[in-house]
Amino acid sequence: MQLRSLYLGIAVVSVLALAQTPIPKDLKLRGNRFRPLTLEELTPAQKTMIQDLFSGDRGGAGGPFNVWLRSPEVGNLAQKVGAQMRFHSSLPNRLNEFAIIMTGRFWNAEYEWQAHKRLALKAGLNPAIVDAVAAGKRPTGMAPDEEVVYNFGHELLETRQVSDANFKAMVAKFGERGAVDLTSVMGYYCMVSMILNIDKYPLPDGATPELKPLR
Repeated sequence: MQLRSLYLGIAVVSVLALAQTPIPKDLKLRGNRFRPLTLEELTPAQKTMIQDLFSGDRGGAGGPFNVWLRSPEVGNLAQKVGAQMRFHSSLPNRLNEFAIIMTGRFWNAEYEWQAHKRLALKAGLNPAIVDAVAAGKRPTGMAPDEEVVYNFGHELLETRQVSDANFKAMVAKFGERGAVDLTSVMGYYCMVSMILNIDKYPLPDGATPELKPLR
């Protein structure tokens, strides 16, 4: 019995080891105010966060994670929440990305905007809707589900509240979980936007800013 348990333990450890994606020597971290860290200088807690990033849904560490490495326990928890909200939301990906670009636009977070603009278009969001969000205008010609998400998300960002009418419409269309998932993904990307903005995070090489101040 003890020998069987030992073999089982070895098998579990072996499976877990195989499940971890090797960390590349060049992490390709970027930053401005926060200097990009290298693999050699990471602490054990930072290496754990990097390992989880490369083994997770993202498979990399671009975006806010170079900043979050300065507080790796917080950063690792945050990235796991973010992965859940980005890749496993109950909302369709098109609507999830719609909410993300609305949030990035609200914060004028250029890197987030450009990254998720591409993802929103790839997910099937109408380019005219993306252009309207960039201009700070209410999109026209939205599908009924898009309008529900826009009304809820825009009111939440602008007033810090949601009216009974918009709340009921959201729950009627997507259920209580949908209302929570939408609020959570917007909350997470508010945090991401703040992290990127305090760093003045650089855009990819060759990219230029696309957003003008709304106020």
